[in-house]
Amino acid sequence: MTQLDGSARLALEWPGDPQEPVESCTPALARRQYLNSFADIQWPLEDVAEVRERYAGAIRLKIWRGRSAPRQAAPAMLYLHGGGFVIGAPETHEDICRSLANMAGAVVVSPDYRLAPEHPFPAAIEDCAATLVWMTDQADALGVDPLRIVVAGDSAGGNLAAVIALLARDGQVPDIIGQVLLYPVTDQLQVADGYSHYASGFGLTAAAMKWFRDHYLPQAGSMVDWRASPLSAASLTGVAPAFVILAGHDVLFDEGAAYAERLRSEAQAISRTWPGQIHGFVSKRRAIPEAQEAIEAIAMAWRGMDPALTR
Repeated sequence: MTQLDGSARLALEWPGDPQEPVESCTPALARRQYLNSFADIQWPLEDVAEVRERYAGAIRLKIWRGRSAPRQAAPAMLYLHGGGFVIGAPETHEDICRSLANMAGAVVVSPDYRLAPEHPFPAAIEDCAATLVWMTDQADALGVDPLRIVVAGDSAGGNLAAVIALLARDGQVPDIIGQVLLYPVTDQLQVADGYSHYASGFGLTAAAMKWFRDHYLPQAGSMVDWRASPLSAASLTGVAPAFVILAGHDVLFDEGAAYAERLRSEAQAISRTWPGQIHGFVSKRRAIPEAQEAIEAIAMAWRGMDPALTR
């Protein structure tokens, strides 16, 4: 086992208001705690060319246009926030979305998809799929190229991004040109070694993961549905090229690595691991300089997925 990076240790010891462990909270309290604390460890938000809020039906969307993004036919990213399917919002990951919009000269769209337990599986998937449809239908108004959309997400959002990529492969949603998965949830059975090796002491705990899963998947049989556990999909052949980011000291490391390996063998993928890092490190740039490395790596991978960005 590699050593924990000093920056990860700093993040784990970051001062702030005392918080209840998520598994001891009601969903409402867990959401309040997260919304009240997430910004303290993130970088200040970058200026972008434009910020808009729109609705796709009942789904609230945040939209960021990068400073160098063209007014028409810009590349676009559908970014799906993490939070265990229970907490989080576009605003909790706005720092990542703004940085990527600027680095890629692109438009990034993030939906405030429905959360469990009020809206359990597969409500979040339905909202993310509907957002992708909306982006293609509204491409001219958004000033984006509907044939140059990448889907991305972290943790639970990485799960949703992987599912959207599989739905796109199967023609159930519009096509995408790539997928970016940050320490994704890929196996809801939660039996991989990481659940014992990193069960506690590294931020996200095994107990918290069970709490999230039980709210999202109240019916135990859903755990093996590939839309909940994309690692169980029969085949990944034909899915869009992927870039997978992993953290070595993460309860989700093993299932993320297993999914990356399947993507490499059955489709096309590049993965990169930060061995000494913890789950969610990309959202902790004030404490963790490696987070900036990861965001720059995402932008570079995005350029590789979109030939027009390499010209």
